[in-house]
Amino acid sequence: MSFDTPLPPFNSSDPHASFLNSTAIDLLLIEIVPLARRLANEVSSATSTEPLEDEEEREAMFYRLEQLGYKVGQGLVERFSRDRTRMVETLDVIKFICKDLWMIVFRKQIDNLKTNHRGVYVLTDNSFRPFSRMSVESSGNAVSRAQPFLWFPCGIVRGALANMGVNASVQAETSELPSAIFKIETISTSVA
Repeated sequence: MSFDTPLPPFNSSDPHASFLNSTAIDLLLIEIVPLARRLANEVSSATSTEPLEDEEEREAMFYRLEQLGYKVGQGLVERFSRDRTRMVETLDVIKFICKDLWMIVFRKQIDNLKTNHRGVYVLTDNSFRPFSRMSVESSGNAVSRAQPFLWFPCGIVRGALANMGVNASVQAETSELPSAIFKIETISTSVA
C-alpha cells in the first residue's frame, strides 16, 4: 500500500501490488469514532438498563479505538518494514514511525521529534490530517471533542512499535486544532 505513484515493478496489472486510496483512510477516521460511540452504548444497553455515564462511554470508546488502531499498526509495519534491515535501536524505530509510517498513513512526516534519551519521545504534528478537515465550534469545546479522534492513531503507533519489538505506552493530546502531540514512553522490561 502506498500513496506514491506506482514504480515500474508495481503497476495496476501486478496481482500482488496493493494500493490505498487516501480518501478511504480519511473516511475511516471520520466514521470510526461515532461507530465506537454507538457500539459502546449498544453493548451497555444490552447488559444494563441504565445508560453509560460520560466517563464510562469514553473509556469504552478508547479501548475499542485503541485496539483497532493497534491491529492496524501491526499490519502496516509488517507490510512496510519487511524489506528493511531489523532496527535494533529504539530511536531508529521511532524515526521509522515519524518518517515512513506517518507518510503512509497521513501523507506527511512528523513535524518535530524530541527525546530525553531516557525512553520518552514527543512527536509533534502541527497539521494533523484528521483535524485539518474538522469543523471548529465557536463554543470552544472543539479540542475536547477532537480528543477521541486521536485514540485510533495512538493505537496505530503502539501497534507499530510493538511489532518492531518496542514495548511502549502512547498518549496523545491537542491543545489547538489542527495540531496533535503524541507522547511515547518506552516500558523497560527488567530481567530479575
